[in-house]
Amino acid sequence: MKRILIPAGGVVMATGLLAAGLAGTATADTVVAKDTMASSAANAKAIAQFWAENNGAALKAAKESNVWDNSDVAKLQSKGGYSSDTKPGSTAPIGQEKKTTTKVQNVNMPKTIGKVFFVNSKGEKKWCSATSIQSKYRNLVATAGHCVYDTATNSDVMDKWVFVPGYYQGKSPFGIYVGKQAFTHYDFDVYEDYDRDYAFVTVYNGVKLDGGQSKQVSKAEFDKYEGVKDAKDVEITREEFRRGKLDPTSTEAYWAKRGSKAELTGPDYPGAEVIKVEVTEGVWKQARVGKGNGRKFGTPITEIVTESQAVAYAKKQDRHFDLGERWPTPTKEYPATVSKDRRGNYTITHYYVQQWQKPGSDTKYYKTVFYIVEGFAKDAGRLGDNVGGQGFAWNQPTGKYVRVFGYPAAPHPDGNKNYTGVTPKWCYGKTSSKLQGSAAKKIEEHVALKCAMTEGADGGPWLYKYSNAKRLGYVNGVISTFNDQDGNGRVDYISSPYFDGETNTVYKAASAAWSGKIV
Repeated sequence: MKRILIPAGGVVMATGLLAAGLAGTATADTVVAKDTMASSAANAKAIAQFWAENNGAALKAAKESNVWDNSDVAKLQSKGGYSSDTKPGSTAPIGQEKKTTTKVQNVNMPKTIGKVFFVNSKGEKKWCSATSIQSKYRNLVATAGHCVYDTATNSDVMDKWVFVPGYYQGKSPFGIYVGKQAFTHYDFDVYEDYDRDYAFVTVYNGVKLDGGQSKQVSKAEFDKYEGVKDAKDVEITREEFRRGKLDPTSTEAYWAKRGSKAELTGPDYPGAEVIKVEVTEGVWKQARVGKGNGRKFGTPITEIVTESQAVAYAKKQDRHFDLGERWPTPTKEYPATVSKDRRGNYTITHYYVQQWQKPGSDTKYYKTVFYIVEGFAKDAGRLGDNVGGQGFAWNQPTGKYVRVFGYPAAPHPDGNKNYTGVTPKWCYGKTSSKLQGSAAKKIEEHVALKCAMTEGADGGPWLYKYSNAKRLGYVNGVISTFNDQDGNGRVDYISSPYFDGETNTVYKAASAAWSGKIV
């Protein structure tokens, strides 16, 4: 969908970034959209832990992205020749690898490619393809816009977004790189214009987690610790419960969950057991200390959560809530307090009071176990220092040879499944000399390439002037759509947005953004 640019009256941002269109037709603030992902090191560490724990179980459980269904695998139509908005340009790659004498092309996969993993609005673990790309702080990833924004629900950025270069069956050989800030074209961010289906994401330094195992600690250590931590209620037997600490004023009290056959009593009833009931902070503060119904049950438990988790809980309290406003008032149904602390961590704090009962046969018993992850996460360094970074090129002629990489996994429209998504694949050929479009997807300015890769490869880089010896080239597109040109039920063409001067404006803004370390 071609955008009409309105003159900006000669006003230029202090950054000096101009859209690469006609002079005075657009400024960077009309082109670049940026959104925060993991806003603090603690948030980022929690996200890395989510994907790494249990030997990468969440990574292994993820499925290929499913933005396109079989009805979307349609035929592209020619839209005529391209018209560049500025002179062609390029930025050289970094981290050149040693030359190799092998002539087997499919052996020389670039070290820069990998998968991006995320959780969508449905709570599904998904992945796309991506690559490290050159930037000032060696911290930038290039992929498709729909692999960063949840376009199915027109919501914000994907949750728990990470890049894993060299990913293979749950392994992250170079570390896990958590997204800090997403840069896209304004038209994709606001209008979901697939002519701008690309994104550049800054990532924190990589982290390596030694097996992803948390360390169990006391409640006192848990309260004192300011990093990533978690509290889990673990079911135990009635015998374990009776041998445990029955004092609800203790910071590590055992507790029972009321069954349907239980009768509410007072604390002095023979054999009475204590239930913990979650209440608002205000009710908890007014409650007295000691043993009795309505009195405090231990101390509050504060979880460090991601921004998306905090917002999701806040929206349960007030469905109209949006960041930038004051956190909503807790409700009876959702009594926890959501906040952001001075270190930038998003937290959810739970408050409990006592309720005593005569247990029934279906009563269940629990104890709360506390964990921290300090000492398990190690800094893996900057992305570009570890795997290098591809160059970037814009306003290049069409009809030129490119090499495309990705992790295809989805079956073809006819159900035939040629790929597993386990290892990367590649295509090589000339791009279409004319721009391509799709009325169904509101696309007018894509470039097409004959290639049979399927979904899962989306976000994978189109590398112009790729050196098979150095394994480096220039990112001049990303896989956006999958198409069936001959109508036989098989994907035979892929397409990418044409990278023009405005793409360069988005890239320049992202490539100058700093991210920093997690640990």
